[in-house]
Amino acid sequence: MTAIAIRGLDHVNLTVPRPVEAAARRFYGEILGLRELPKPVELRGRGGAWFTTGAVQVHVSLDDAPPGSRRHLCFTVADLGAARAGFLAAGVSIEEDEQPLPGWPRFYVRDPGGNRVEIAAPAAA
Repeated sequence: MTAIAIRGLDHVNLTVPRPVEAAARRFYGEILGLRELPKPVELRGRGGAWFTTGAVQVHVSLDDAPPGSRRHLCFTVADLGAARAGFLAAGVSIEEDEQPLPGWPRFYVRDPGGNRVEIAAPAAA
């Protein structure tokens, strides 16, 4: 099997319960000093916030479900089709993108522990 050609780590997504959204925004923005980024229009209705530090983003999502449902990390690849084929050849199931973003084609896989991993090939990268 040929390994998936990872280009970099783009972001980590953490989840917090809805009642602590303001406290989480203060923690990441004011206490840690991360710069808040505007979320894509398509995702703003979900709440939460995106922050950046260096080349990596930290996405804070709202999730009242048990931990782990939307938590994920995101790897970027040069060729999304080749990555998809590599995962399928390795017997890894693909979870299709439920909310596509313009210029950000992606899909998800799960690691053996059930952690969600986003695989994306941004148009501008």
